[in-house]
Amino acid sequence: MENIVEIDETNYGAKESNKHNNKKVKGTQGRSNRVKTPIIGAVERKGNIIAEVASDTTTQTIKPFVKQHISVKAKVKTDEYHSYNQLKRLGYKHDIVCHGLKEYVKGDTHINNLENFWSQLKRSINGTYHSVSRKYLQVYVNEFAYRYNRRNSQEPIFYDIIAKASMPY
Repeated sequence: MENIVEIDETNYGAKESNKHNNKKVKGTQGRSNRVKTPIIGAVERKGNIIAEVASDTTTQTIKPFVKQHISVKAKVKTDEYHSYNQLKRLGYKHDIVCHGLKEYVKGDTHINNLENFWSQLKRSINGTYHSVSRKYLQVYVNEFAYRYNRRNSQEPIFYDIIAKASMPY
């Protein structure tokens, strides 16, 4: 990805009841992963999405994801989450919207495309499958990323899947 790229993270899973009594899990910066599973994603505007289930959303997890999938030539857009603070030091052109201050768009800086994908992913899983275990979540994330990445295709998804299934290894 080398144009304008939005990066964001989300948590998927059951609601955390009695959250104020949950003990902070080391390395999560207040985002407990006991009940919810973190997912990191990047979407190139007018392009494709990459999303991966992660163990956490710390800088040590996000930095390799960014280096692997996003060119240093890209203009990166994120929210103010502290794990993205290293991006400028890594050489990325990095702009931020501050959701904590009710800022969702600042010029061409926003992460609305990725937030829309998270919303669609969660609603689709909850409406179709009702719940997905952490063990199989990446498979479902891959399915919805595949659907998103072919959103402009004129070919019906059925024919595309059949063609891929009949390809020799």
